[in-house]
Amino acid sequence: MKKIDENGTVKKYRISQRHHMTIHWKDFIINDNVLVKDASLKERSSIVGRVGTLMLSCGTGAWRVREAMNKVSRALKLTCSADIGLISLEFTCFDDERSYTQVLSLPNTGVNTDKLNDMEHFVNDFETTSFSLTVKQVHLALDNIQRKTGNYSPIIAGMAAALACSSFIFLLGGGVPEMICSFVGAGIGNWARSKMNAKHVTTLISIAVSVAIACLAYLCVFTFFKVFFQILIQHEAGYIGAMLFVIPGFPFITSILDISKLDMRSGLERLAYAIMITLVAALIGWLVALMVHFRPSDFLTLGLSPMILFLLRIPASFCGVFGFSIMFNSSLKMATVAGCIGAVANTLRLELVDLTTIPPSAAAFLGALVAGLIASAINHYNGYPRISLTVPSIVIMVPGLYIYRAVYNIGSNAIGVGALWLTKAVMIIVFLPLGLFVARVLLDKDWRHFN
Repeated sequence: MKKIDENGTVKKYRISQRHHMTIHWKDFIINDNVLVKDASLKERSSIVGRVGTLMLSCGTGAWRVREAMNKVSRALKLTCSADIGLISLEFTCFDDERSYTQVLSLPNTGVNTDKLNDMEHFVNDFETTSFSLTVKQVHLALDNIQRKTGNYSPIIAGMAAALACSSFIFLLGGGVPEMICSFVGAGIGNWARSKMNAKHVTTLISIAVSVAIACLAYLCVFTFFKVFFQILIQHEAGYIGAMLFVIPGFPFITSILDISKLDMRSGLERLAYAIMITLVAALIGWLVALMVHFRPSDFLTLGLSPMILFLLRIPASFCGVFGFSIMFNSSLKMATVAGCIGAVANTLRLELVDLTTIPPSAAAFLGALVAGLIASAINHYNGYPRISLTVPSIVIMVPGLYIYRAVYNIGSNAIGVGALWLTKAVMIIVFLPLGLFVARVLLDKDWRHFN
């Protein structure tokens, strides 16, 4: 399709054949040599919208997406009003008496903390660098961020999940057999999910298949140990650990944070997405468990002293958070920082539950609060996005075992028992983002007010 622009130049427009049609942002450029500050309303608005969609694609919440769009709009002398969802946004940019509206959407949602870090640096530096850049140069810079591939191969992603889930199962009370079985199951499961994601397989299919593979891998390793090493049948309790790599930590946490700031559309959409992922994973795990006659039960007592348990929880919490952070595509340095935060916050939470009478939900709140306070201090020091540090550090606190037991018992018609486990899980899940919210209120004046 050809069109002649206002300068008489013939421009060829490409029509996308995808279901979510690709936007060719360079088609918005009218003159390659015009500085961005002197560009037309349409050109400047396209930059604002593209920044918003890139931020949204990283998995961050509506408040942060809007904040980024606002910073870019102010630098471009525009007023921006945006309505943001899980994978779509509508916004209008105003310039004097004129306005320009766009509706943009993404084909899928995901988490990429490394790209989020790059976008935050781009947005924070935009006001000082934009005056010397053309519209084309800005889009080229955004192209480099958008095209940035993941830091890790599917094998490394599988190893990260294996490390995270085996550590997770130890923190839940599992022993060496459960950790080994979970390591193999989660590693193979997340490797399979990464391969399917690379081929753009739809979310529900990739979740269902990867969880089924992880559960069957756990079963195979468990059967091997039972036949050749005569381990006790009670070690099947670690079965839940094989599927914990699918915990939708980012949408769970950002949904409550968005709702707390009255971004109801984004918050409810994220919450619905997180519930959908959790239910699909739990139901697949339940179905496989029914076929192989696995039942959720209490872990065998490890027989460790409180001091030894405390000392082991610190590296286990670090490894768990480090693994989840790698799964979110954090750089090694960022994942290490998140792991250190998680080692402090999660160990504190577990020790409070063991050594005091404080309820698990209140302990989760305090653990998340500590994680949020530390992440805020680190954000002021090196600029890492808070959400990239806090979510991995508290994902390990999400009660995946409670959710699985709830679904298993409800599916087995033990409604009362299932409802009890579900209530315990919901209480903890709600208190985790509330801890982060309070930390932001205490240390971030922009978050503290609305305007």
